[in-house]
Amino acid sequence: MEHALSPRLQDWQTRGRTLTWQGLRLFHVVEGQGPVVLLLHGYPTGSFDWHALWPLLQPGYRLLAPDFPGLGFSDKPRGCRYTLELHAAAVDAVLDSLGRPPVHVVAHDLGVRVAQVMLLRRQADPTLSPLSSLVLLNGALCPEAYRPRLIQRLLASPVGPWVGPRIPRRAFDRTITGLFGATTPPSRELLDDFWALVEYGEGRRITHSVGSFWRTPRAVRDRLVGALLGSTVPLRLINGSADPNSGEPMMQRWLRLSPTADLVRLAAIGHWPQLEAPVATADAIRSFWHAAA
Repeated sequence: MEHALSPRLQDWQTRGRTLTWQGLRLFHVVEGQGPVVLLLHGYPTGSFDWHALWPLLQPGYRLLAPDFPGLGFSDKPRGCRYTLELHAAAVDAVLDSLGRPPVHVVAHDLGVRVAQVMLLRRQADPTLSPLSSLVLLNGALCPEAYRPRLIQRLLASPVGPWVGPRIPRRAFDRTITGLFGATTPPSRELLDDFWALVEYGEGRRITHSVGSFWRTPRAVRDRLVGALLGSTVPLRLINGSADPNSGEPMMQRWLRLSPTADLVRLAAIGHWPQLEAPVATADAIRSFWHAAA
């Protein structure tokens, strides 16, 4: 039985719309007026991850937050290959429906990988929506520096299809809480919302497939990293340093590749800067936009 949606999740769902693309219903929320800001969420939740940042970024901008296939309120069919390319193509389909506007991208976790693929897609097809700027929050910029949790390793293993539908709620809560900063733990309400999003549409049946994105072959790694290193799109990194997955060690690795990178560190903040420190995160994003204008 699916976990009931809280009133704020119901509100988020009501504010969204659905686009059907290649037989998949893609949920997305789009609100506001001005330059378009594309918000790309992480795993294992959905676009709701941006709810705390939403009112801080919306003045003067049109915010667009899609749910990737297999996550959030988008379709979650069995048998689908939930690749980075699928996610990026789905996002571009949503942008196509809006007339291919230029977009400022703000990406987190899985969304960082999707943003990298979107850069590659634009090398092949320059007619796609132009990327005006990139802001990347805690994600696997360099796959070799990513530190997946035990549950992620299990889901990506041969026993993943069996483990996914049987993940105990207490193990889920423990894993999510461990990714937050020690002084900014998730509320019980947020954990309930995260769990409800994972369960929505029987999502636990395919968590093993969606969650395998961090397993990156060397050739793919080089293309993803190279897309960022070779890009001329203005880039800022905002990183919760206390994140055990993609915190300070990830930033140290990236700085070895790009010593002059524009980096904003949020000390004591964990994996979800947009939820743990929304004001500081919004300030860092807006100041970057203004400087890049």
